[in-house]
Amino acid sequence: MKTTDHAPLIAIAVMAARADGLVDSAEQRAVDAVVARTDHPDVTGLLQQVTAGQLQVANLASRLSDDEARRAAYESALSVINADGSANPSEQAFLDELRAALGFSEAEVAEATRRAGSIAGAPVAEVLTGKPPDGPVEDFILQQAILTGAIEILPDRLANIAVLPLQLRMVYQIGQRHGQKLDFNQVKDLAATFGLGAAAQSLEGVVMKLIGGLAGGLLGGIVGGATRIATGAIITFSATYALGHVAEQYYAQGRRLSADDLRALFARFQDEAKTIYPRVQKQIHGQASTLNLQSLLQGLSNS
Repeated sequence: MKTTDHAPLIAIAVMAARADGLVDSAEQRAVDAVVARTDHPDVTGLLQQVTAGQLQVANLASRLSDDEARRAAYESALSVINADGSANPSEQAFLDELRAALGFSEAEVAEATRRAGSIAGAPVAEVLTGKPPDGPVEDFILQQAILTGAIEILPDRLANIAVLPLQLRMVYQIGQRHGQKLDFNQVKDLAATFGLGAAAQSLEGVVMKLIGGLAGGLLGGIVGGATRIATGAIITFSATYALGHVAEQYYAQGRRLSADDLRALFARFQDEAKTIYPRVQKQIHGQASTLNLQSLLQGLSNS
C-alpha cells in the first residue's frame, strides 16, 4: 500500500464511524487503529473535510492505488462499523455504497463481512456466561487489560472488534463476584456510563476538541500535542483497566455510585493505567505474538 493511500483510507474509516450519525468510543478506537497503521497524514484536515461533507465515497475510492488498498479500505470500514456491535441499517447502507465504489462484488467481500459479523455479533450475545474470576480481582482486571491491549496490535484489521465483547464479559464477571445477575443490556448500559461501547458522541464535538489542541477523543493521541498519549494498545489497555476497577468499586458499593462518580473514577484509573503500561508493554507484545484470534472467539462463545 502506498503512502498516497493513507489519507483516503483514514477518511473512509471516519465516514464509516459517522454512517449512522453517532460515533461511540469503540468506533473511535477502531479509527485510531486504522490511523496507527499509516504515516499519519493531516488528520485534523481530513476530519474537517469529512464533517463539512466535502469528501465523497466514490472520489475517495478512486484515489486508492490498487486492490490491496481498496480491500484495506473496506476491511477498515468493517472494523469501525462492527466495533460496537453488528451493522445497523444506516451502516449497512454505507458499506454497500463503499463496496460498489471500490468495485467489489458481494461475493468478493463475503468472507470479510461474515468474519466481521461473527466477531461483532455472536460473541457479544454469548459472553455473559462466564464464571466469576478466581483469585484477586486486581490480577483478573490486569490480565483482561493486557489481553485487549494485545488484540489492538494484531495485524488482522478486524481483530479489534473483539475488544468490546471482552470488556463486557469482564464487567459481567466482576458483577458476579458480588452476587449481581445482570443481562446483556444492563452490562452494556454500564459500559456506556463508563464511557465505552454504547456511549454515543457526535464527531463534530470531537473535531472541535482537535482544533482546540486538546488530547483525547478520536485521534487525540496523534494530534493532541505535548499531552498526547500513544494510540492503539495503550488506549485499549487503559480503558479496560479503568473499566474493570470502576466496575469493581460500583458493585462493591452496592451500585450506589452516581454517573458523575463513575466517570471521575474512570478517568482516575485511566491515568493509573498509563503509569502501569510501560511495565507490561513487553507482556502485551508477547501475548500478541502468540494470540490466535479464532481460538479466542471460540473461547468467548464457549465460556
